[in-house]
Amino acid sequence: MENYTRIVEAGRNLQYEEMEDAANRMFSEEASIEEMAAFLVALSKKGETATEVAALAAVMTSHAVELNVPIARYLDNCGTGGDGSNTFNISTTSAFVLAGAGVKVAKHGNRKITSAAGSQDVLDSLGIHSLFTPDDMSTMLQEEGIAFLFAPIVHPKMKRIGMVRAMIGKPTIFNLVGPLTNPVPISTQFTGINRPDFIMEYASVMRMLGRERALVVSGAGGLDEASLAGQNSFVLMDKGDLIPFSLNAEDVGLSYAPLSAIRGGTPEENAAMIRSVLQGERGPRFDTVVFNAGLGLFTNGVADSIQEGIERATDSILSGNALQKLDAVVAFSEQIRQEAMVR
Repeated sequence: MENYTRIVEAGRNLQYEEMEDAANRMFSEEASIEEMAAFLVALSKKGETATEVAALAAVMTSHAVELNVPIARYLDNCGTGGDGSNTFNISTTSAFVLAGAGVKVAKHGNRKITSAAGSQDVLDSLGIHSLFTPDDMSTMLQEEGIAFLFAPIVHPKMKRIGMVRAMIGKPTIFNLVGPLTNPVPISTQFTGINRPDFIMEYASVMRMLGRERALVVSGAGGLDEASLAGQNSFVLMDKGDLIPFSLNAEDVGLSYAPLSAIRGGTPEENAAMIRSVLQGERGPRFDTVVFNAGLGLFTNGVADSIQEGIERATDSILSGNALQKLDAVVAFSEQIRQEAMVR
């Protein structure tokens, strides 16, 4: 491991096989916590390549638990995190909107690492616990059309690496890799990264990993979501083609709003914000959610255009379908919790 750290510190990019070997050393616990921290910090300083990300994603996926789910056109809308913007949980809110519009959503998530409230932190506050077994997750996905895949459960070998990430306290290559390692065989993916210089490479990683269609965004103001605060950079990967484009809120009929308008807080505060959006309260939070959910609908192929996606996302909320999905998952969660208490 130290050899790979020296190579990276010297500014050389790792070849696929080298990164694959380094990753296997981390997952097999051959590398110490100190060695992993030094390696991850060195990679971050050098700047990760598409090849390094793809190799690590492949190894991490190979170590994930298997989920027994039927073949379907699943979507993950998990972002990389690490943007430091402290917004409310946009992609988690969007997941309910997507499911309310008929998309089968298998969403990765974790507790806070570099944010004030990670997706699982806010799910807890909504009444959706993290006690699900892999079978529970599979059942939820089949019955409700949405499942939240809590990273420590589906990636049990990430425990030591999670300690290292928390110790570093800054984004690492695992922020980039996390959304790419879904144990559900997803064919479509909408994800955000806070690195506009890396969106083409990230889309190419998704092509390497076999996605049929994917959309990568780096939002205005450094957001790892589509933002109302200015121009957003995108790359659409469609059947192998990589298509860059840019959009701002006004281009799709939404209004400009600064990032301060979608600032989040504690998990409890963010949960209240999510419920207010799903109950139809209009404003920048609502617009940000329908913007991102609309992009997800376009990526999944439910909508033929981004504009149509936003219209369908808006209808998912105003019809009550998105809120019904939230309530159904809360009820499912409570049923599992009570069964676990009996056992």
